[in-house]
Amino acid sequence: MATTRTTAPEFYRSTAIPSLELRRSCRENTCYRPHTHDVLSLGLIDEGSSVLTGGLTGPVSLAPGDAVVIPPGHVHSCNPNAGRWRYQMTHLDTVWADALGPTIVGAAGVRVLRSREIATQLTRVNDAIAADRPAAELERECRRLADVIAHAEREVSVTVTTTSTTDTHLALTEKLESVLHRLRYDESTPALDDLAEMVGMSRYQLIRAVKQVTGLSPVAWRQNARILEARRMLRSGAAIADTASRLGFTDQSHFHRIFRAYVAATPGAYRG
Repeated sequence: MATTRTTAPEFYRSTAIPSLELRRSCRENTCYRPHTHDVLSLGLIDEGSSVLTGGLTGPVSLAPGDAVVIPPGHVHSCNPNAGRWRYQMTHLDTVWADALGPTIVGAAGVRVLRSREIATQLTRVNDAIAADRPAAELERECRRLADVIAHAEREVSVTVTTTSTTDTHLALTEKLESVLHRLRYDESTPALDDLAEMVGMSRYQLIRAVKQVTGLSPVAWRQNARILEARRMLRSGAAIADTASRLGFTDQSHFHRIFRAYVAATPGAYRG
């Protein structure tokens, strides 16, 4: 039987700018479910090939040197194509990044940036986060990244997904607010029939509507939202057991299993 080689992911967080977080990982197996982030995320492929899938388009093959810009709320997953896959993922507060250089955030949609200069400068940003450099140095490196993106992006960018802003989509999003609130905050998973009745839909209409608005099924959206909150809690120093209990997981084993499915790391490894 073939074996897969992985190394434990490494997480780095800036003490000078707490919103900056870096992950460095090496994988050989499929490790991510479709998910979202609640911050701006910049991925960089260091080694191997992988496949990026988004909520609205087909898969995109990624090669070493490719950088991916993922705005908050965009459903995506990226997994190795075959063999060893080494990558970095940087998380930044969107407002902070936009103030330093709007081209980092860019237009709506997930973008693949194919430029040696972008990959080099993003690595410099990541090295500064890993070394826990002062705020002024981190800001300087991020501004340089914005400048490099502005110079190169017109020729190297591939848009993978876009955000729908039609009146119909916005109206449906507003209609589902109460449903999403219950999915996020109810201690136990609410029955789909009850949620559908709240907004005057059938069970199957609700499933289609939630997926249309969020890119995920109701249950998957609930799990994703709880894992985003779990990450925030663990980053702030919350105990794993307390995090699992407060977010309504059956037990720590259940929490561990779902967390790994969305983060490709254990809660303990992520918390540090």
